[in-house]
Formats: sequence, C-alpha cells, structure tokens
Amino acid sequence: MPRSAQLSELDPNTPVIVGVGQSSERLSDADYAGLCEADLAARAVHAALADSGVAAPTVAAEIDTVVGVRTFEESSPLSTSPLGRPDNMPRAIGKRVGMDPRRAVLGVTGGHSPQSLLTEFAAGIRAGDSTATVLFGAEVMSTVRHVVSSVDEADRPDHTEQIGGQLEDRGFAIAGLTSHQEARHGLIAPLPQYAILENARRHRIGLSRKDHARSMGELFAPMSRVAAQNPHAAAPTARTVDELVTVDADNRVVADPYTRLIVARDQVNQAAAVVLMSVRLARELGIDPARWVFLHGHADTREQTLMRRPDLSTGPAAAAAVSHALDVAEIGLDDVAYLDIYSCFPVAVSNVIDPLGLRPDDPRGLTLTGGLPFFGGPGNNYSMHAIAEAVDRARTSPESYALVVANGGIISKTSVGVYSARPVDWHPGDSAGVQETLDAAPTVRPRDHADGPATLETYTVVPGKDGSRKGIVLGRLADGSRFVANVEHDDDEMFDLLASEDPIGTAIYVRSSARGNRAHVSRASMLRRHPPAIPAFRDHYDHVAMRRDGHLLEVTINRPDARNALHPAANEELDAIFDAYFADPELWVAILTGAGDQAFSAGNDLAQTGGAGLEVPKNGFAGLTSRRHLPKPVIAAVNGYALGGGCEIALACHIVVADEGASFGLPEARVGLAAVAGGLVRLPAAVGGAVARDMILTGRRLDAAEALSAGLVSRIAPSGEVMTLARTVAQEILACSPTSVRESLRAMDAADAIPDEIDAIEETFGALDSLLVSQDTIEGITAFMTKRPPRWTGR
Repeated sequence: MPRSAQLSELDPNTPVIVGVGQSSERLSDADYAGLCEADLAARAVHAALADSGVAAPTVAAEIDTVVGVRTFEESSPLSTSPLGRPDNMPRAIGKRVGMDPRRAVLGVTGGHSPQSLLTEFAAGIRAGDSTATVLFGAEVMSTVRHVVSSVDEADRPDHTEQIGGQLEDRGFAIAGLTSHQEARHGLIAPLPQYAILENARRHRIGLSRKDHARSMGELFAPMSRVAAQNPHAAAPTARTVDELVTVDADNRVVADPYTRLIVARDQVNQAAAVVLMSVRLARELGIDPARWVFLHGHADTREQTLMRRPDLSTGPAAAAAVSHALDVAEIGLDDVAYLDIYSCFPVAVSNVIDPLGLRPDDPRGLTLTGGLPFFGGPGNNYSMHAIAEAVDRARTSPESYALVVANGGIISKTSVGVYSARPVDWHPGDSAGVQETLDAAPTVRPRDHADGPATLETYTVVPGKDGSRKGIVLGRLADGSRFVANVEHDDDEMFDLLASEDPIGTAIYVRSSARGNRAHVSRASMLRRHPPAIPAFRDHYDHVAMRRDGHLLEVTINRPDARNALHPAANEELDAIFDAYFADPELWVAILTGAGDQAFSAGNDLAQTGGAGLEVPKNGFAGLTSRRHLPKPVIAAVNGYALGGGCEIALACHIVVADEGASFGLPEARVGLAAVAGGLVRLPAAVGGAVARDMILTGRRLDAAEALSAGLVSRIAPSGEVMTLARTVAQEILACSPTSVRESLRAMDAADAIPDEIDAIEETFGALDSLLVSQDTIEGITAFMTKRPPRWTGR
C-alpha cells in the first residue's frame, strides 16, 4: 500500500513523533557558556519544536503536557543541587520556550525512563488524554563539578527559581535497586554492582582475564568511532581496543575488571527532547508527514533484585523486552536497520546481545550516539538522545526500523522502542504478561548474617586512589542462600585469591559481625586473624551497669540523659554482657532495666548513630533482638518508656514486668522507619494482629494496664517498685530447676517454628532426653519425695 494511503487510514489519535532536538556544550568549547540545566534543556526543547518544520511558537502553543526526565541531582533522597534549581523544572522549561502546559510531570529515577515515558505518553495520546506532549531531559554535571571545584562559594551562580504551579512528581521509585546489606558492604554504586555482574558473566562463558578484557575492548571500540563523528559527544575520540583495556596512569582500573575508559562518562552537559502529538493535530498544524515517525513496538520489563537473581551472570528481562517489542511491531530482529543498546558498562550490552544472537561486530553497529563511555551518560536521560538519533535515521530511510534499548538500575528495568517512518496505528502490547512469566522464575534467598563454609559466587575489587582497596564478595552458603561480604583491608590471602585467574566457585569461609560479613579463604585463616574469644564480663562498662547476686544477673542500661536509647557502643557492651551471661554456668536468670525512672529504653539513639546506624550487633539491639534462641531466662523490668527498639528489646525477653507508669510503642513509622528488629513479628504474636497493626501503623502507645490486658506484660508493679517485682519473679524462677527452665525454653523455641500442633507437641518431647540424664531431675524428684527444698546445681 502506498505511504499516502497508509497515512490516510490512520486513526486521528495515533501518536506520532514530529520533532527531536539535542543540545550540548563542553568545557573545552570556544563558545562554552556554562549553561544551567534549565537553559540547556530549553535549547533542546526549542530545537525539537523547530524540528517539526513548523514555527516553534506555533507548536509550543499546542503543548498540553510537559514531561521531564529526573536528573541525577534529584535521583535519590541523598541527592543535592549545589547550584540550586527550579522548583518545577517542566514549567521552567515551558516558561523559556513559550509553553503553558495543562500538565507537568517529573518521571522516576532510571536510565529506562526516557523510553518508558515516551511509551506511556504515546499511549495517553492514543487514549485521548493528551494531544501534544514534550518530553525532555538534561544534565550539566560537568559544569556543576567545574564550578564547585574552581569557584568560591560566594561567587557561584544561583540557579534557584520559584516557578510554582501544578507538578506531578512521581518520586524516585528506586526501591529494590539496592538493599541495606548491599549498602553496608559498599555495593551501592553502579560501578561495583556492574563489576560484580561482569565477573559472573566472565566465569560463565569461560574467558581468561586477558581474553575477557580484549572482548570488552572489541565491544566498545566501534562505539568510540561513532562518538568521534557525533557533534554532541562528550569524548569524541576514536579509541583502539588496546587503548581501552591497557591499564596505565590515564586508564586505571576503577573496579575489577573495568578500566576507566570502558565505563559510562557521566560528567557531561547534554540535553535532548522529543515532541509527540496526535496525527489529527499534526495535520492541523501542517506538519509534513515526511517528518512523522511512529512507535511501532514497545515493551517494559523489570529484573529480580540483585540479591535474589538466580543467576548473576545474566538478566533475562532485557532480552524478553526486546523480543516482545519486536513482536508488537510484527517484525524480526533481522528487519531492524539501526540499533542503540544502552552501554553504561560492557555487561549491560552483552546481557542484551548474547541471548539475541547479536555479535559485538554486527555490521549495523550497536549504538547510534557513540555509547555512554564516549558520547556520554547524561544521568537518566541518555536514551532520549538515542531516540533522537533513531528518529533522524528513520526519516532518512523511511522503510527502515530502529531499535532503542534503554536500561535502568543494575540491569533492573528495561524499556524498548521500535521506531519507523512507516505509518502504523498504535499497538498496545502486553508487557504485563511478559512480566508475569519473568516473575514466576525461582529466586534466591538473601542472608543478612552469614556464617560458615561458603562458595564464592562473584566479586570485585575497587582500588582507591590512595592505594587502598575494597573487596566485595557475593557468595552462597550450603543452604543456597546468598550473602554479600567484604574482605578485610589487610587480608592478603583473600585479595590474592580474588586476583587469581578465576576465583569464582572456590570454597571460602564467611563470618558475620556488627560491622557486616567478612570473607576469608578458609576457616583456619579466619581463626588465625580472629582467635575465638571466651565470653567474659569486664571490670568496667561505660554505658551499662551490672550487678551479680548469686545466680541472678541485673543489667541496667545507663544512659538516662538519652532516655536509655542505644548507640553502637552501648549495643556492643550489652551484646558482650549477654554473651557472658549465657556462657556463665553460675548465672541462671537475668533482669534488664533502664537507669532512672523515665525510660526503659527509647530505642535507637539516632542523634548519636548517624552513619553508624546500621552498626548493630549481629545479635540485634541490646544483643538480644536477633538471637535465634535465648537459652536462659531474661526478664525485662520496664520502668517508663519502652519505645521503638526499646519495645523490641522487651518483646525479645521471656517475661516483661512493668511499672504502672510504663508505656510501650513502636513509633518508627512516624519517622520514616520500620520496626524491623523484631517488632513487626513479635508484637503481633504477643498482643494479636488487631492491636499490633494499630500500634505499628499509627504509632499508638499502650500504657501498662493496656499492655497487661493485651498480653504484652505479665505483671504490673506500683510506681517505683518494678525492680522489686522483677526480683520476685526472678526468685520464683530460681526456685525451679534451671535445667528444666532451659530445656523448656529450648523446646518452646523449637516448637514455635512448627505449624502443625501435634508435630509441635512431639518436638517438645525432646526436652525429656536432656532431663532424664540431668542431676537436677534426680534432685527434684528426691527432694519432692523427702519433702525438702531442692538444691539445684544447674546440671
């Protein structure tokens, strides 16, 4: 069918790209102006409006929606804008180019977002929600770094603008891109995360270090030649394979196996924009159909989170997205003339081309821009430049197809677009169905605290400019669970292993601590470095008071000025004290309380922990909340507030007695946190789901009487008498066989993990095995028969 006939049959609401634009500047340019983000973006938007072939003001007046790609300066809660920025970037751009949109949108974080947003708003035009949309993105990281490093703060420009107006800010949407365990072990930035995946792939395909390095160079060298011809490229220099992979002063290793020249270049000043509208409006404005480009196919998928992926060497969601986009376009990969595959790191490209059967030297090339290491990686907006290039190619060759593959996170989110000047109505696709299949795949269980023999799964070493080195290891325990661990900075044995030809699959040993997991070449090596310490009480504690009275241990959190809130040092002391208590055969019962009459404990001392907030002993708050089993009784004597972590500590104890003025609560949700130190699990078990949900979701507190009624507290003392009551309870326990008490605790813990009631009861029979050979059992029966008080030995 002739193109004119195809055009005439289009639905008037069919979305069509009518303009694209790019702008850039380099510090070395003769006309470098140091533009702010809004000004650079406005240039790209103006260029895109003019690219329609109709006067830019005429097109601008029709734009009802402006969509911004989120910049790195606002991509996470920790991001900052050193030079300031408009409070409403989409409307700041609109103000500069004459647009007054009905709707302004700021997208989520991720390199997939330019394509994902274009797909979404193209569908919106087809549905009649919009008639004309401008999408844009910009980064001026190079200028910002230059100004911050070379201009006194008082002389720096201020790019703050108060624009106001409606803005649909979609937030970061970065949940799942990293975990608390990855963060505490330094696996939080893209560089080490991708290096971890790259080394896993090298092991899977069986390449030597030398051959793998060369393969990465062969993958990226052709891209550099494309960048050398691109006027918007940040580094327009053609590179040879040897230049890319040879390590020297200018091309240092930034994370094994990556050198500086084969990773994304984010210090750029680049912007790009796309004008999207309905066929009806394009006709009304008189835009030449020769400039129309259609989105023939599209798909959006997401990968499992890093720690849960069954195979760290590959991410099947990317190839699935490409295949589905081609299916929607009703073409095959061989029908595609132009390719742009997101190239922040080599493995991001390999992850797409390997399963699709594409070769690194495919004659079509794998980039339209020159790739992120050479063209540049303008934050989340790289693929907007790829789309602009794809539109230009489609116009030049109207019967051809261009494929853009955008990647977000750590090969976490993939968005794909198939572009052509061939007229076509909108096809909705079924990314949700593709995702259902992906989500059905098995996952791996992450393990926070890893201990014991393990297998090295993948790794990287990140060298510091000061000569330091950070070793990061992912491994599997015998049960198949996955952990992340660091290498101690002076553990030459472990670093030598990681520097060997292929350490993956090697047996190693891992040990957890308050500082995180640490990997060693063997248990013997770990013991040489950390000889086992025998638990023992110290002569002095800075943050805890301790008193022994026969078989009773009294422990007092001694930070009354901080409402007995715990910081790392106090947690460490309590952890050591309870280690010693559980190991001391002469101590049978412990009481834990707080100094003063205001608080048992107000939980985590956020004012004192700061960046060390994650440094909690592996045994949890107070050395109690994360212990799998407390082998001896611990009584919580709550003398005031038991809030947050303080409430969780009380919940971890076997018996809770309270002053009549005590109160209990989990206020974490009120400060943006969650009661993950046991509160979310133990509170429902203690007080029932209804009351627990009320407390957890609202921050509601229970007073002592309410806590007693709910089952959180077993006894209440008059004001000021809680320790007297706790000692009474302790003496009642001490009147019983300590062996029976310990075995009962063990049996209850074991039975608690068994859902079937009868099976759980049978599990408790195991207590008899120990009691039948216990001296205390013989003593108890003898004392009962002779009508005398028993003399317990604890044996």
